[in-house]
Amino acid sequence: MPNMENFPMPDPSRKDPRPPGPPSPPGPLIPPHGGYRRLKSFQLAQLAFDLTVSFVEHYIPRGSRTCDQMVQAARSGVQNIAEGSMASGTSKKTELKLTNVARASLEELRLDYEDFLRQRSYRLWSPDDPRGDRFTAARCGSLEEIRDWINAEHFSGRLPAPVPEIAANAALILIRVSCSLLDRQIARLAADFEREGGFTERLYRVRSANRGQSGQRGQRGPGEEDQE
Repeated sequence: MPNMENFPMPDPSRKDPRPPGPPSPPGPLIPPHGGYRRLKSFQLAQLAFDLTVSFVEHYIPRGSRTCDQMVQAARSGVQNIAEGSMASGTSKKTELKLTNVARASLEELRLDYEDFLRQRSYRLWSPDDPRGDRFTAARCGSLEEIRDWINAEHFSGRLPAPVPEIAANAALILIRVSCSLLDRQIARLAADFEREGGFTERLYRVRSANRGQSGQRGQRGPGEEDQE
């Protein structure tokens, strides 16, 4: 075992003779933003919105309060994800708030579909229901594909169920996955905001970096003289 007494120990009073390196660049004042169409949470919420509009046309009395509430809740989920993403360039706080509003709107829509099933004695599929697994595996990307899947499931004869029950449960699966993604998105946004702050803090960092660069340009090196 080496004798630690013979090892030279660093002197804490001595300063590093190397000049400090340049500070890390603070990044652009307004970072890239508005990419909500690429978010899976947005895509699934939009599918749930399209399905809800079709659903209420067929199974909810036109002009009823429930009809309006379901459409507005579905629309709010989609619109607030998009609006929060667009606002993120200058306000992380606004993005966090609107994303949370979207999550709450989808939760309201989920309760409306569950009420529909319960009040009409339809079944609410459990998480391990094979029909839910089949719907997830189908990876429907449009309302037309969802309609085709619902019709195929209805006439399959494996576990026959009324079309309204299948449609409502399909919507609930879309909502559940979108809500799960939004929960993770909100947690990430909150952590980023706590760590990095918002627009005000970013503006301060950019200004500080610019002032530092201006000061470095204004300082002359040793032996430098004015050139006239």
